[in-house]
Amino acid sequence: MKKMLVMAALAICSFANAQKGTVLVGGNISYSSETRDFGNAERKSNEFAFSPKVGYQFHENWTVGGEFTVASSKDDQGVNEYKTNSSKFGAFVRYTMPLSQTFSVFADLGAGFQNQTEKDYVGSNYTKYKADGMYIGVTPALFINMKNGFGLNFSIGGLGYETLNYDNNGPDVSRFNFNFGKTASIGISKNF
Repeated sequence: MKKMLVMAALAICSFANAQKGTVLVGGNISYSSETRDFGNAERKSNEFAFSPKVGYQFHENWTVGGEFTVASSKDDQGVNEYKTNSSKFGAFVRYTMPLSQTFSVFADLGAGFQNQTEKDYVGSNYTKYKADGMYIGVTPALFINMKNGFGLNFSIGGLGYETLNYDNNGPDVSRFNFNFGKTASIGISKNF
């Protein structure tokens, strides 16, 4: 029994130390498309987002790094069309708690700057809006280690706050998000 406990303790310690000093690469990608028919009218919309992350795990439980998001959406309503392009640049800190060699839970705290450009087409004329702001958010997630540090991340929402300040006397927008259980996200990551 003592040998089993010693072997279990060594296995847990070796697993915890296996990630220290590694580089974490991960992220999410998403795409959605929708078409609505209203008799003779048709409305099409689509969205694309790509969010990579790179971090350095300096401790068994702590990782710091940078994150980036680029997103684009288009809403085509026949004569009217609305296009939005946005990007986010920031840093994150992650605390990870291993539950076993296969499962870990973690929480990311990310913060940074964002910008957004909107073009609203009405017929052949368009109006362009630009905005800059900041964001901060906490995202809890589950990591499933598939093999050799490569795995899947499952998130079911988070908590966040963001601002956007539009140019040319445009509006100042602030958003608070609390969406646990409302959204689900699956991403991949790899420790090198």
